[in-house]
Amino acid sequence: MSATTAARPASTTTTTPAASAAGAGAGRRERAIVRAGAAVLALHVIDDTLVQPPAGTPASDHLVSAAVPVAVIALAAWAYPRLRGPARGALALVLGVLAIAVAGEALHYTMTVGPSGDDFTGLLTLAAGPVLMGTGLVTLWRTRRTQGNLVWRYGRRGLLAAGTVFFVSLVLLPLGLAYVTTHAARSAVPENRLGVAYEDVRFTTSDGLELRGWYVPSRNGAAVIAFPGRNGPQRQARMLARHGYGVLLFDRRGEGRSEGEPNAWGWSGERDVFAAIAWLKHRPDVDPRRIGGIGLSVGGEMMLEAAAESRDLAAVVSEGAGARAFSDEMQHDVPPVEQALGVILYGVRTASVAVFANQTPPRNLRDLVGRIAPRPLMLIADPESGNGEDLSRGYYRAAGQPKALWEIPGAGHVRGIVARPAEYERRVVGFFDRALRP
Repeated sequence: MSATTAARPASTTTTTPAASAAGAGAGRRERAIVRAGAAVLALHVIDDTLVQPPAGTPASDHLVSAAVPVAVIALAAWAYPRLRGPARGALALVLGVLAIAVAGEALHYTMTVGPSGDDFTGLLTLAAGPVLMGTGLVTLWRTRRTQGNLVWRYGRRGLLAAGTVFFVSLVLLPLGLAYVTTHAARSAVPENRLGVAYEDVRFTTSDGLELRGWYVPSRNGAAVIAFPGRNGPQRQARMLARHGYGVLLFDRRGEGRSEGEPNAWGWSGERDVFAAIAWLKHRPDVDPRRIGGIGLSVGGEMMLEAAAESRDLAAVVSEGAGARAFSDEMQHDVPPVEQALGVILYGVRTASVAVFANQTPPRNLRDLVGRIAPRPLMLIADPESGNGEDLSRGYYRAAGQPKALWEIPGAGHVRGIVARPAEYERRVVGFFDRALRP
């Protein structure tokens, strides 16, 4: 019997013409779907920024916030068919996630006050988001590697998954957050729970925006701006009104009944405070030298900047002030690894807010607070709240005299008046009584 054996034929994969045609057709549909979704996303950006900009703002104020996103979307649509399968799937997923984030504004206003203006293209973008994501997932599955070493293939997929988590956490999420926080805000006027007589008021900012709010007339010749909005500071407003202070609460730009575009980080919010001061200075019940301010959270940050830039604010209480931009965030006392990740996260977020808001980032708060002295400053913070309130210690060190820092561990973010109501009233009212006395 011969020891020789017949050689086995090499294994081959045969693709039929029908299969090739089906694959080509699927590829064409995939590219058409992604390009159509990108076009819908770009259409909404143009509609939101140039065709129907926020009330009180001209289209010329939004050139950067329109041009940069549209250029990036156009580049993605151009590059898409030129990429390999996995890269195409990833790009379609990214576009889908961004479409849903961008549509969050339209969904918010549709659910709270009903659709209007650019909300309709926003809702169209909301529909395009899941389609783009689904296309991306199908493309990733269809173009995955099915040959080669099993350990290498799954190891490679594990690395890609880790890279995806890194990209989503440090780039995609802060970018989406930046868009939502510069486009969506409280749209309705909250219930008035002041419990005292008040007036409906309106005044105009230096850049031409009409702001609306409530004013409790003063009985002692002094007035305090409670900021931001008409909802959060109502407890503080009731407390101050009981002691005879005039209190002004108002919707900041882009919020409630006020004109302008919203910015949850408070960029340009000091202009709203300046307009409120100017309005109070002309009130017959207010001594223009006895105007103070109390700001909560981002309102505390804006109040610090306003006091640093205007001598007309005679005293300031800032509760829960944290960080507004990259330079503030980099002052947290954190381990080196967390600091390095923060460079990426906060850098992306700040750059994105700058583009979407068409503004340059505000100045570092620690550099500003020293200009408030010799006017009195009181800082209130819960350093354990996790909302950046640990920065208040740095603001305190940078401030001049007279100054005070009251830390309330465990109170929660801007919850000092709830955690310790009697002490809060004694400290805050006592501060204004001393600072705004005739």
